[in-house]
Amino acid sequence: MFNTASSPTSSSSRASTGSPATVGDVISVMEAAYPPYLAESWDAVGLVCGDPTENVKHVAFALDCTDAVAERAIAENADMLIVHHPLLMRGVTTVAADTPKGRIVHRLIRHGVALFSAHTNADSARPGVNDCLAELLGVTPGEPLRPIEEALDKWGVTVPASDANSLKDAVFHAGAGTVGDYTEAAFEFDVTGQFRPTAAADPHIGSAGELERVEEIRVEFVAQRRVREKVRGALLKAHPYEEPAYDVVETHSGTADVGIGRVGELDTPMTLREFAERVSERLPHTVWGVRAAGDPESMIRRVAVSSGAGDSFLDKVAGMDVDCFVTSDLRHHPVDEHVRAGGCAVIDTAHWASEFPWCGQAADVVRRGMEERGHTVTTTVLDIQTDPWTIHSQGKN
Repeated sequence: MFNTASSPTSSSSRASTGSPATVGDVISVMEAAYPPYLAESWDAVGLVCGDPTENVKHVAFALDCTDAVAERAIAENADMLIVHHPLLMRGVTTVAADTPKGRIVHRLIRHGVALFSAHTNADSARPGVNDCLAELLGVTPGEPLRPIEEALDKWGVTVPASDANSLKDAVFHAGAGTVGDYTEAAFEFDVTGQFRPTAAADPHIGSAGELERVEEIRVEFVAQRRVREKVRGALLKAHPYEEPAYDVVETHSGTADVGIGRVGELDTPMTLREFAERVSERLPHTVWGVRAAGDPESMIRRVAVSSGAGDSFLDKVAGMDVDCFVTSDLRHHPVDEHVRAGGCAVIDTAHWASEFPWCGQAADVVRRGMEERGHTVTTTVLDIQTDPWTIHSQGKN
């Protein structure tokens, strides 16, 4: 039985009255909770179809955008459908209405339903898909199984003293200068610059052909690498010179608290047999069910989870202090070799079952976010099972 208290299979709620929300408002809330920069490089997250300026009164949530899900969203009079798995990701060259994916896109557009996906960015975010899975199974969602390194740039720029404050304001507004719990962080010191403008130059200071020496300030700050071009644009716009002098050095601040998977303690130590039964009871029911590899009587105290397909982490968990790894879409040979090499126990769930509980979390994120902005919105988690497997036969004894 699926634990509806932790993540409802079908729920609907209305926020307090206020100004109409737009697709763009909902996107803003989703991207604040599940930042796009956390997505894997191969992923395709964000708005698939729809107009960001269109009003939204009703947002529906599902794991996949199948024909049945699209039809239900339309029937529920949803203005926006948010899913986990991107509809258009692999080898898409057409959305013609006579193709499976194109049929869905055309149907949604004709009925004014915007489509948005949050995939691996929602997997890595905190709280995200993996936190939801861990908590549902009674596992404290601790450190990520694969943390994302926090990539930083160290910037340095020289600027006339009279323009230093306005330049700092500009780059800080673009996202620079944040270090831990501190913002607008920078170093600065006095320097002397020199230059000789050519006849073609239009200098802010000095005259063509004349050597100019200027008392300036060098400002140094850090910024996340993902906002490099935004910071560069702000710097160039705010700097008074035609050709400002600046440098960027790549660095990093170690690993972040976000990333794929979670590792934590099980609330009550139990055998693998008991834990597999708990996983089966707490996740949504599927024909695929739940299967486990390892000694059924081994004790499980510390668990790693990775929602969706996670066999690429088998080598990693083999070298970790964990008693069990819970994931989906596992294959015969990798699991067999992992167990025979002395690796931890493994529990394999249906892909859909390990990720669907997130839909309830995402609905709560949008509902709260819209309330904070004074908007009126209804959220509904669609109770359509999109797991593709329909028959499971163990055969005769």
